[in-house]
Amino acid sequence: MATDIQGPTSGTPWGSGPRPPVPPRSREVPDDAQWGRVTTPRTLLSRALSVPLALGFTVFLPLVVASQHGAGVRDAAFYLQLALCMYAGARLSAMILTSRRKLLQGSFWLFVYMALGVAPLAQAVLGQVPTPVVGPRSDLSAAISLILLGCIAFDVGALLARHRPDRRAQEDPPEPVMVHRRRLQLLTVLAFGFSGVFVLKLGGPAVFFSSRQEIIAGIEEAGVSANDGQAGQAFLRGFGTVPALLALLMYVRWLVTSTRARRMPSVIATTAALAALNLVVNNPISNPRYWFMTVMFSLLFTVFPVSAAMYRVALSMGVIAALLIFPFADRFRYDEKNYKPVETTSFLEPMALKDYDQVGMFANTITFSRSGPGFFYGRQLAGSVFFAVPRSVWPGKPRDTGVMVGQWMGAVNTNLSSPIWAELWLDFGPVGMGAGLLGMGYAAARVDRRYARRATRRAPPGSLISVVVPLVAGYSFILLRGPLLQASGRVAIAGLCLWLVMTHRTDKRTLR
Repeated sequence: MATDIQGPTSGTPWGSGPRPPVPPRSREVPDDAQWGRVTTPRTLLSRALSVPLALGFTVFLPLVVASQHGAGVRDAAFYLQLALCMYAGARLSAMILTSRRKLLQGSFWLFVYMALGVAPLAQAVLGQVPTPVVGPRSDLSAAISLILLGCIAFDVGALLARHRPDRRAQEDPPEPVMVHRRRLQLLTVLAFGFSGVFVLKLGGPAVFFSSRQEIIAGIEEAGVSANDGQAGQAFLRGFGTVPALLALLMYVRWLVTSTRARRMPSVIATTAALAALNLVVNNPISNPRYWFMTVMFSLLFTVFPVSAAMYRVALSMGVIAALLIFPFADRFRYDEKNYKPVETTSFLEPMALKDYDQVGMFANTITFSRSGPGFFYGRQLAGSVFFAVPRSVWPGKPRDTGVMVGQWMGAVNTNLSSPIWAELWLDFGPVGMGAGLLGMGYAAARVDRRYARRATRRAPPGSLISVVVPLVAGYSFILLRGPLLQASGRVAIAGLCLWLVMTHRTDKRTLR
């Protein structure tokens, strides 16, 4: 007697009847992919590295720095600085190990950790500061406490944004803002024109490979910083560097994400020409270190828009570059006659030089305010917003905060920083400072959420947010360092360039 052999799942003999229909695979993208989460075998490696990375940034490095011998005073200010460093290390570790790419929040905590955490801790251990703290130690303790308060407020703002329901995600998503192809070509022409004028005004391309001291001298000789005004200088440097960088980012984005663009010789040639132009006007020799970090971060996140590995490498290597490479980059600040090589016998000493005066300058700002002027109630912020108004039209226009406090201190070099904490505190007091940092955390978290949703492998090549967010993440180092008045010029110029190329169309006139 024949016996029918049953199929494993069909319930019918093989070949004796139709197989049950196989349900089609869903084409919907999982929520994790929409938010930039990646579930791959690499996750196991990330989890294996999470403990040593978190302990290294949060405990090991701060304690190694704090345990070194030096002439610093171990008082309340020192232990507050240690607590700030460890808090920032914990938050930076969380940004690196998160399953979502948080560009703006990651840049914020990278700046706090390197410029307000480890470097000032090294200065406290050695008893050496790049800028003297002219007030009592209580003002320094107050400054560190306010910085820590602002960091907590930033975290609270990010937490509020996380728990806010995203109504747009539940509805049909709005049309993305795109890059108009013809307008991008116009921006490219303008970039070459502006940068060409910048190069000619300073005496040719060779000046850009000498030193920043030569650049400053060339700007003064060009007559754009007369009467101690900085508006002309800001316009010349801004228009000479920002359009070239933005055009390059958009063309790089186009090449990276579009097979069609990689087959077009005109796009490849234009990208190469823009890269050569940026090598002249945006190189690390002729530009401040924080601006070059802006260039590198924006390019890195544009070339690798969905790579979690590159995001983590960028934040991790940013700590090494900022703490070990930045202090030795003074080689490009001065010419051969004025350059003095860094001589050090301790790995802490380079961190006490030049770059990281933000905590001390906040303390000096507190002392300056308490010595008589008090709070300015938005006056400094108004000067930053209306930076383009010349002093001949606005005689009482505020000077940038770093220069104003430096002149009050009697400093010879008034090119001093003024971190966003100091700017907000001087204008609005501690309550206004906390509210401002809370708003910054909320906005950063919201933008990071939207960027993670938009910056996917299926995002169109002309997606403007895929260029803007990396640029803002890089430029946030300059905004956080301050002064705001010096940083406002490039922000306004970038806004004009983005307004020129943006469109809500998604047809053939955009990048494809």
